[in-house]
Amino acid sequence: MSAQVYDDIFKKLVKSAYRGNMASEIEKMRQNGDEHTDEYIKYASGEGDPDKVVFKVKDCHKDCHINREDNCEASCLFGAIVRDMEGNVVIKQNNCSGCGKCVEVCRHYSLVDKKEFVPLIEILKNRKVPVFAIVAPAFIGQFGPEVTPGKLRAALKRLGFYGMVEVALFADILTLKEALEFDRHVTKEKDFLLTSCCCPIWVSMVKRVYQDLIPHISPSVSPMVACGRGVKHLHPGAKVVFIGPCIAKKAEAKEPDVSDAVDAVLTFQEVKQIFEAVGINPEEMEEDESEHSSTAGRTYARTGGVSRAVSETLNKLRPQKEIKIRAVQADGVKDCREMLKNILGDKIDANFLEGMGCPGGCVGGPKALIDARAGRDFVEKYGQESPYRTPVDNKYVLELLEHLGIKDVEDFLDGEKAKMFTRDFH
Repeated sequence: MSAQVYDDIFKKLVKSAYRGNMASEIEKMRQNGDEHTDEYIKYASGEGDPDKVVFKVKDCHKDCHINREDNCEASCLFGAIVRDMEGNVVIKQNNCSGCGKCVEVCRHYSLVDKKEFVPLIEILKNRKVPVFAIVAPAFIGQFGPEVTPGKLRAALKRLGFYGMVEVALFADILTLKEALEFDRHVTKEKDFLLTSCCCPIWVSMVKRVYQDLIPHISPSVSPMVACGRGVKHLHPGAKVVFIGPCIAKKAEAKEPDVSDAVDAVLTFQEVKQIFEAVGINPEEMEEDESEHSSTAGRTYARTGGVSRAVSETLNKLRPQKEIKIRAVQADGVKDCREMLKNILGDKIDANFLEGMGCPGGCVGGPKALIDARAGRDFVEKYGQESPYRTPVDNKYVLELLEHLGIKDVEDFLDGEKAKMFTRDFH
């Protein structure tokens, strides 16, 4: 079975769930399918172990390990993919981080990541519980050059979402926090901080492989988690669905200390399939405008965006600080590993280290819809269109913080007041 067939099953499930005839559609798929159809239906409909992201559906080609381009063993960052005596793939669940790298390279769809949308459809249809879509900063341009944020918001509302929030707004909030964390932790020339904001693959690498560096991780949640918690604080009882280019975000959303924030994660590719299944064309929607993020938050989606945002914000908050940010970025898994090794070997002069597990940053994510370079260009242009350069300049960010109980940016250094934006990596 190909990826196309698995995706077709998902689209048929979505279409029939909105129409109210999913049971008969499943029966039809079973009659026309093969011995693996039930398993694909199971994971495309959101069933399976609720704490897992990646599942093995079938044994794969015995010779696929010879070909580097579809070698799931080589792709796994944490040694979770092994083979049994007969050469079949086995997932060592204790090692699996749910990052989805193996799913990216598996050409035979022996491994799949669970799709989480179908269980939400009844909730979206009856509209008794408000469901918010929160979209990653990389979203701009993904659904077509003519699809503005307002048109995407209207398209998501047509699906039944109560509203759409750009995670960039909460990236602004995390930028303020990261700047203050840098100010607090970096007081000598040899001090340094690993920014933890965005990438779950980067964070997993540090936590699982380079534990000696954990004390240097900034104690911040990701913008996704901050946004989910913020929405739920402002709208008690609401559900939150994150939309982005990354399989690993599905795993991050299930981590015990942040699992309160986001109820489901969809990829850009899945959202495109959902629109196709129900006949929604975002380009044709009327504008539904409402966003106030700064350049800083909007450019988190590309490598270097976090470093630039935090550096410019620190200069606004602490213009007299003698030790300025000297940033270095790692672009892709190989670069991340190299940078972390160099830190341990005292071979890096930088004091602010940003890691992105995908080349180009989130715009290069495995479930993005457009080329990483084009994604970067869209993100950069959208960032420059903001009337606010940093969150310090953005009155809407400061108003939002007040609604969330943060009366002054210095409150980010108060453990209790900034609790919703803080993680403990130890």
